[in-house]
Amino acid sequence: MIEKSSHYFARGNTARGAHFLYKSAFDWLNQIFVLTGPQGTGKSTVIRSLADNLLEKGQHVQCFHSPLRPDELDGIIATELKVGIVDGRVCEGIPKNEAGEIVAINFGEALDNSRIFPEHLGTIEELRGQLVDAYSKAYETFLTALRIHDEWEKYYIENMDFMKADQISQELIQELYAGHENDTPTIGRHLFFGAATPKGAFDFIQSLTAQLERRIFIKGRPGSGKSTLLKKLAAAAEKNGIEVQVYHCGFDPNSLDMLIFPKLSTAIFDSNAPHEYFPDRDGDEILDMYTLTMAPGTDEAFAAEIAAIKERYSAKMKEATAHLALAEDIDSQIKAFYVAATNFSIVEELRLQLQSKLNELLAP
Repeated sequence: MIEKSSHYFARGNTARGAHFLYKSAFDWLNQIFVLTGPQGTGKSTVIRSLADNLLEKGQHVQCFHSPLRPDELDGIIATELKVGIVDGRVCEGIPKNEAGEIVAINFGEALDNSRIFPEHLGTIEELRGQLVDAYSKAYETFLTALRIHDEWEKYYIENMDFMKADQISQELIQELYAGHENDTPTIGRHLFFGAATPKGAFDFIQSLTAQLERRIFIKGRPGSGKSTLLKKLAAAAEKNGIEVQVYHCGFDPNSLDMLIFPKLSTAIFDSNAPHEYFPDRDGDEILDMYTLTMAPGTDEAFAAEIAAIKERYSAKMKEATAHLALAEDIDSQIKAFYVAATNFSIVEELRLQLQSKLNELLAP
């Protein structure tokens, strides 16, 4: 069975702040509809409806989920049509020149401002300030957790055989790419497979890799060269003209967590907490960077120090997640004011307009 939808994130709540990958995700499209207007004016619901309709018509749909509420969509791409639809509030980085036509659809038209009373405006403004503060505290706490993670990595970096790690990367490059190279370099497509959410880490690894023939599960400890390996593989793929999807870490977007090579039907990914999986079918294999590159006994030699670091790290991650949960609650309070003031018959008219545009593109 061929999957007719793919699921990603293109924004993340990270240790580097709010991070957006929409430019890379959307820059190959012919047309992008950007839905403007405040939260609560029906944008995500309309995007979901349009996605469902496209799927019913046999179209492949790429779904971009909200890291604040992963069951909601920030945007979609109708793959065969090369058309994107995205919530303008969350799509920082959408290319303005390289892409094709950008069409703004104003969902603010559905807002009846007379239903937002003067006393509400002050409350909304106050809540917006609280929302910025909750996000800022989440990002600051994630950054503190990252610094603790750096302490954790140090023990393994100091006991790592870097020549062996480089040998592993070169052997993988040869094994994966031999016979598939061409003279035209490519540019990888950058995405997130997961995100830090108000309920903790969430990912789409299993669905993204379900149809692939080969999956390489990288095991190892922090600092055992997993992200560096992936960066070397990605750079070599681009240089050798091999299509690659580059998945950044939702905690630290400067690190990589997965590569997918669609034409090789292969994925290689960091399979450790918080996205820990194990081989469960033919074509699955483990690449254990700890066993292959680390001085024997490293875990045991620093067990007490590492256990203390892990405890501090876990506490900070829980604290950051709590700040995101507060952000979701505040956002919901703001949203409620706009939901109450929205004329959803106008939202339905806007949905029908968008559906009509898609139907025109689908017509033979």
